[in-house]
Amino acid sequence: MKAMTNVILATLVLAILSSSGCGRHSTKEVYYLVANNMSLPYWQSAAAGFNKAATLFHVTARVVGPGNYDPRAELAELQKAVAAKPAGILISVAEVSVLQPDIDVAVNQGIPVITMDSDAAGSRRLYFIGTNNLQAGRLGGQRLIQKLGGRGNVVFFTIAGQPNTEERLKGFKEVLATRPEIRIAGVVDMKGDARYASDWTRESLAAMGPGKIDAYVCLEASAGKAVADVLKEANVTNRLLVAWDVDQDTLDGIKAGTIDATIAQKPFTMAYVGLKALDEVFHAPPRQLNKDYSADAFAPYPVFVDTGASLVDKDNVDRYIAATPEGNK
Repeated sequence: MKAMTNVILATLVLAILSSSGCGRHSTKEVYYLVANNMSLPYWQSAAAGFNKAATLFHVTARVVGPGNYDPRAELAELQKAVAAKPAGILISVAEVSVLQPDIDVAVNQGIPVITMDSDAAGSRRLYFIGTNNLQAGRLGGQRLIQKLGGRGNVVFFTIAGQPNTEERLKGFKEVLATRPEIRIAGVVDMKGDARYASDWTRESLAAMGPGKIDAYVCLEASAGKAVADVLKEANVTNRLLVAWDVDQDTLDGIKAGTIDATIAQKPFTMAYVGLKALDEVFHAPPRQLNKDYSADAFAPYPVFVDTGASLVDKDNVDRYIAATPEGNK
């Protein structure tokens, strides 16, 4: 009986180790998160999610990328990561034409690659984890219609050529096409620098009559505070500002009334789920890593994992503030 009990206990221990993942991992397993604009709170949140998952699995996480928007510098970091032959790479694609060739190089060398936040759908990456950016843009477009009363001039601040911002803009345009009296007065390429948004907003405030800008929409994180600061300095309260993401400055702006609303994403979740997904691929690799699984009805992988998006305004901003590190102090 005692021998049987020992066998059962040993089996249970093995099952626990297997389910927790600890038994199969090593700190020699290295996973990379490659992105750009790493100085933004958005990417600091993503790094926290990536590192937390690495701690859970007892593997090594490395977060790399330039502190500003620089696709070429991101490419250099990707190439270094590929040369290190890691267990997997999670990457946000700043510019498809720049990064896709080396994503394909990595996969062809047997390194699993998953995209997050911004995709390269035509690459050999396994799949994408992030926001349904088209739907998020539609959500923002509905807010514009509601708050503008169906008419007005709108300007968008974006990063041209970045897949996620392009999808967001497309979503806005789809919704606004149903209201022809809401006119898109401009789409400003910030080139990853929020000062473009500040300068453009400041210059636009002088326009009145038919040329007056009634709403500003920021399709990435850094522009929200930049535009809000200009409006606040000029004591302008009759313009609508819709931002993107939930950094502390944006949430404070909603609380203060300088920002009407923002679209919240989940970068922490994207990176956390991303490392776990790469770990699974590394330990249970497919027969063919560089196969197009989107065309396989029996694929072991999804095409897209939607981590969700929501609209934050004065009605629910306190919940989001409470969830931030500052709110938990």
